[in-house]
Amino acid sequence: MTRIFQRIVFGVSLTICLALFSGFVLERFGMLGVIAGGPQDGAYRQIDVYRQALERIQSDYVTEPNLSDVTAGALHGLLESLDTDSSYLTPAEYKIYKQHPSTGVAQVGITVSKRFGYATVVSVVPGSPADKAHLADGDVIESIGDRSTRELSLTVIRMILEGKPGSTVTLAVVHPQKSEPDKLTLTRAVIATPALDEEQFEGATILYLKPGALTAARVDEIAAKLKSVKGRKVLLDLRDSSAGDPQDGIRLANFFVKQGTLAALEGQKFPRQTFAADPAQFITDAPLAVLINRGTYGPAELTAAAIEDTKRGDVVGERTFGGDTVQKTIDLPDGAALLLTVAKYQSPSGKKIQDVAVIPTVPVGGNAAATEDDEEEAAPPAKGDDPLAKAVELLKAKNG
Repeated sequence: MTRIFQRIVFGVSLTICLALFSGFVLERFGMLGVIAGGPQDGAYRQIDVYRQALERIQSDYVTEPNLSDVTAGALHGLLESLDTDSSYLTPAEYKIYKQHPSTGVAQVGITVSKRFGYATVVSVVPGSPADKAHLADGDVIESIGDRSTRELSLTVIRMILEGKPGSTVTLAVVHPQKSEPDKLTLTRAVIATPALDEEQFEGATILYLKPGALTAARVDEIAAKLKSVKGRKVLLDLRDSSAGDPQDGIRLANFFVKQGTLAALEGQKFPRQTFAADPAQFITDAPLAVLINRGTYGPAELTAAAIEDTKRGDVVGERTFGGDTVQKTIDLPDGAALLLTVAKYQSPSGKKIQDVAVIPTVPVGGNAAATEDDEEEAAPPAKGDDPLAKAVELLKAKNG
């Protein structure tokens, strides 16, 4: 075994041991640990398997491989096998990550996650560059520039999509029911949060609210609306709502649920947190329906799950995307890093939202339709919007 090979194997072994300390190898290889007498024995056996595989790659592969690249690829796959949010960042990627601004950057107007190994569009901001290029929920981003998204961590994908206002990014996008990808060049821009969409249906007896994003300011705005029109039935449209803070998603649910558990947060080494309803935050017990679709993600899923599990209202539409976790950054000796999921949010009944998403109580297919105007006069549901029409029908049948 050459000296450079020994160093690489030692480095990989040290990385995996550090990962074991953080807890994720125990989760990945716990079964092997039981067989060998303990989780550390299981991890050490896997290190030996990796050593043998690396030796055969070095000695038998068709050309002499770059073992640093092989190791980076192995660690990338290891983290992504845990869940979509966990990432391995190379030293170069981690350096960019630490310097990347958290606010004020230009975007193309999409929320992305991963499905089947590739970047997938969760939702699109109305009026954004992505919207104007006709991107939609469920589209698969095959590549960004000349880099396949299968080979990139979700963290890196999100960084690449951001940049300076006016700069461009080229995507190869596969639309559902179409095999060949479309090449799109989008110009990044500073994306404003869409305004709260408010309408009234059925002779102003139903208050329709579509927040777009569950930021603290937007949830405060919803609270003010609910307080000003007490007594009306409420139709909360959380379709394509994917931005915001988890705590604000829980707070929004509290406006409709007076007592009981709204959500929980738990991990292997993460102390369990239970989020109970605060009676002081409760606003209305009016009949309620909630609209969801595959673009409902993160904080909005927490709201929908709380409403559903507490049987507070009807949840209408499509299965949500599945998101919201807590991440921990773990520095590695060579300057790389792990962004590791250490806890997942749960619904009141204990379902992990990232794993199972939110399933509607009243399934209705179809995507959200754009609202026709912002007038506060009584208006019919948008034409062709079956989930919205169904939600209105359900509310009409309820006593106010």
